[in-house]
Amino acid sequence: MIRRIQEMILLLPICCLLSVGLSSCGSAPSDQKLEQEDVQVPIPEIRTDTPELSGAELAKNYCSGCHLFPEPDLLDRKTWDNYILHRMGHYYGIYESPDTRAGIIEGGRAGQFVERANLFPLRPTMDTLLFEKIRAHYLDEAPEELPRPPKKTISIGLRHFTVKKPSYRANSPMTSLVKIAAPNKLYVSDVGRSSLSVMDRNFSISRNAPAREGVSWVYESGGESMALVMGTFNPTDMNIGYLMTLPQGRGGDARILVQDLQRPVHFDVADLDGDGQLEIAICEYGKHTGALSLWKKDQAGIYRRKVLRAQPGATKAYMVDWSGNGRKDIVALFGQGDEGIFVYHNQGNGNFVEERVLAFPPSYGSSYFELVDMNGDGHLDILYTAGDNADYDPILKGYHGIRIFHNDGTNHFSEAYFYPLNGAYKAIAVDFDGDGDLDIAAISFFPDYENQPEESFVYLENNGDGNYTASTFPDAAQGRWIAMDVGDVDGDGDMDIILGSMVFGTDFTEYFDKWAKNGVPYLILENTSK
Repeated sequence: MIRRIQEMILLLPICCLLSVGLSSCGSAPSDQKLEQEDVQVPIPEIRTDTPELSGAELAKNYCSGCHLFPEPDLLDRKTWDNYILHRMGHYYGIYESPDTRAGIIEGGRAGQFVERANLFPLRPTMDTLLFEKIRAHYLDEAPEELPRPPKKTISIGLRHFTVKKPSYRANSPMTSLVKIAAPNKLYVSDVGRSSLSVMDRNFSISRNAPAREGVSWVYESGGESMALVMGTFNPTDMNIGYLMTLPQGRGGDARILVQDLQRPVHFDVADLDGDGQLEIAICEYGKHTGALSLWKKDQAGIYRRKVLRAQPGATKAYMVDWSGNGRKDIVALFGQGDEGIFVYHNQGNGNFVEERVLAFPPSYGSSYFELVDMNGDGHLDILYTAGDNADYDPILKGYHGIRIFHNDGTNHFSEAYFYPLNGAYKAIAVDFDGDGDLDIAAISFFPDYENQPEESFVYLENNGDGNYTASTFPDAAQGRWIAMDVGDVDGDGDMDIILGSMVFGTDFTEYFDKWAKNGVPYLILENTSK
């Protein structure tokens, strides 16, 4: 019932940038190459079953078939009333006015994808009396306001880092990507300027190339260098994103490998079948439609697509040997509607079996995850962030933050740690201080600017036994951090951090002038441990 309709990207993770909207029980098409033709959508019968059930019982029946059941106390009454319940009705063909449906669905090719997926019925598929009982239940049970998350202790000053900023500033920076590719080599992309730049550690630009509406991910390994271009930053179902090669020197030619992608935000590469060729798993976040797909070269050298999950919100994917059988599998986060972490078990011969590992409520706004052995027991754990808050007027949610899920050794996971962080967008685990355990660097795109703006960046130093101490650098909110990467930018053997700022949205206007007028587009936290 509830699908998060992203009002910006994520995740960047960017992510991609992204919390509650409405979810459909239908599936997007696996073949998204449509001809320009009229789409005939069947008219389903109106469901009038179980009219004797209460609003709570009806909500359980209708709202848990497509995603984890959303309890009324996950959102305040105003948000349910003004945004979510309206959107829920749209997926059952219940609209506020005769023009509402036309306003939801884009024109042209993008709208054809949505029509083909049959997400918004032409006529009601639920009796409006049942819908009103569900609506009344949520409005009766939802709190007037969510409890305000308690203020945290975040000390000012980073023991192991110095802040390094470029000498220049940017008006309204829209950084979508920052990446430390190697010592003295940075990639930075700006969606507002449609550019991808290669810089040194002092932010001097050595190369600059156009990239339609910004780059969301860059991959470099073993001579392979590729960039994923979103195509458009604004929410859309249009498929104008693409994956291209990156020339390694001036004058080289870029080549498009995969095109017709719906707002792609991440990819990973690996040889899944042992034939010596790299396959590519691409996350298309999309809007109402999207997918996680695997792309493999045919004998003519053309990449062909295999859809693994035809749903929007694909945020991040890894190729790892999850089962320990010598074959790499695909592990992916979906951050919209049916939020969760899924494993696609490699059966060989191009076949995969899906397993859901973790499920999250659709209000969480899942934004990022990593697979990393947090407790040193030899098994991959999950480091996860929830904090996208971009779909309606942002509200503080006590369940936003950083979570660690420990692996019991058989790939079953339980929550072992939670650090509340309003609007958490990304967290990376690295041994920054060289003491043998993993610390965590985290950013928030929706911190509590009114009461605790230092939440914008938090460094969690590992004290052992699952305890962490939080600190940040002075004036951490000098940028609105949406992008972050870790690497050894100065070549001294320890791990540095780069942050990228994006001035986007209508909230927190007190900070907008600061960010937009001569704003800091990115900065480096240079590690001084060595």
